[in-house]
Amino acid sequence: MRPTPPHRHPGSTRLRRLATASCLLAFLAPALPSTAAQAADQPVCNKHCDARDPRYAADDHTAATASVHARTLALHLSDNDVMGWASIDNGNPGDEIWLDRSFDGGQTWSSGSRLGATKTPEGSRGWRSQMYNVDDWNHAGIGALRACGKAGDRPEIACTPWKRTNWNAWSRSTAAATALMMGYHRDTRKFAGWWTSATALTSLIDNIRVSGMPSYTYAISTTYDKLRGEQDGDFKNSYLDDTGWWGLAWVAAYDVTGEKRYLDTARADADHMHDHWTATCGGGVQWATDKPYKNAITNELYLHLNASLHNRIDGDGTYLQRAEDEWSWFQGSGMTNSGHTINDGLDNSCKNNGQSTWTYNQGVILAGLAELHRATGDASLLDSARTLADASTSSSYLNPGGTLHEPYEPDGTGCTSDGDSFKGPYARGLGILNKELPDHPYTTYLNNQAATLHTKNRTPLDQYGPHWAGPFTTTGNGCQHSALDLLNAASQG
Repeated sequence: MRPTPPHRHPGSTRLRRLATASCLLAFLAPALPSTAAQAADQPVCNKHCDARDPRYAADDHTAATASVHARTLALHLSDNDVMGWASIDNGNPGDEIWLDRSFDGGQTWSSGSRLGATKTPEGSRGWRSQMYNVDDWNHAGIGALRACGKAGDRPEIACTPWKRTNWNAWSRSTAAATALMMGYHRDTRKFAGWWTSATALTSLIDNIRVSGMPSYTYAISTTYDKLRGEQDGDFKNSYLDDTGWWGLAWVAAYDVTGEKRYLDTARADADHMHDHWTATCGGGVQWATDKPYKNAITNELYLHLNASLHNRIDGDGTYLQRAEDEWSWFQGSGMTNSGHTINDGLDNSCKNNGQSTWTYNQGVILAGLAELHRATGDASLLDSARTLADASTSSSYLNPGGTLHEPYEPDGTGCTSDGDSFKGPYARGLGILNKELPDHPYTTYLNNQAATLHTKNRTPLDQYGPHWAGPFTTTGNGCQHSALDLLNAASQG
């Protein structure tokens, strides 16, 4: 018996309450075998099996077109069947048409498969292939299709852009989440690198929470089970900021699933960070177990993680005290400059080192202060957070032309450098603060950023690149989860 397909769109069957969704996660999530999804040219059966006649399609819309030697190629999609087919028109008998299917966002496909390859018959000027599934639910293969074809008497081949149905992609944020999951490695259970996989998983979990779409909840447990024993165990390692990112991911996992094992792991991560709170520069957590450098991101993560744990552990006093100690030290550390933006860290004299005001340093602190405010009710925490948020959202250095831009924003990295992941935590932190403030003062900023991103920096598969103001250049995990963080935050405004 095939597993029930993932969730689709917000119609009458949409799960509107996450509490209801959590009861159905096992039912809705696709099966995940120990091996990767099968090749894109292997037969797939979901609602229907591959090679279904298009006359039985529940619906039909032309998703993309291309042309070759006056022929028109079209990719047709049936959203309710989650299938597609190819057509060729304005041609001659012998013209060829077929589909390509990819399970990694169009990076690779079985180019020799030519799914449904067929030729225009005698007496006709057009033809179409059979229908093929977009996704492979049995193997957690999140797919895309394109139509390709050629004139019968010419060698040139043309293909449409890659597209997919609106299954698990009914909104900007769910479409971005689905595109993110195209890059989830089913063998390693990572999105890319170590800490960047943690923050990508957090982005995905946030989308499950804010959109009510539980289809990719399986990534939480599969990532946890696969990676828990790596590095120093329990997602700890020598870099304390990496440990903090994973700890926050497991807090988010606990919020969605209610599984205590995730909260226990987050506590182990926070305790590991606490073991490296030192007296150098008067306090604070050092960057790594063997690096005494006191930097902003490690301590901001420590603040956010400890405050989050306190708010989820009955009767806690330990994590609250650690969070309060962190904020007290951070305020007096000097890492915040005169313009109310935060530099990278402290020099050997325990002074602000003047290094880059990375976007994530401006955002994680906002989430930490919002969480600490929930714990204490101290209004001064929100005052401090607003001062910092006003500075970063109005900074022309960070927002040239009005759109958020990472200092030294990289290009040509394939969206796999650390910096490609920085803008996401900024948007996430600003969104958390915005929800905590009764007047939601940053809604317009978040909405404007999201509109620019969606208009100027997106592929037909809702993949996003490094430059939110455009143009689109490339995509990958860091850019994609950062875009998802922004779209999640904007959808809550």
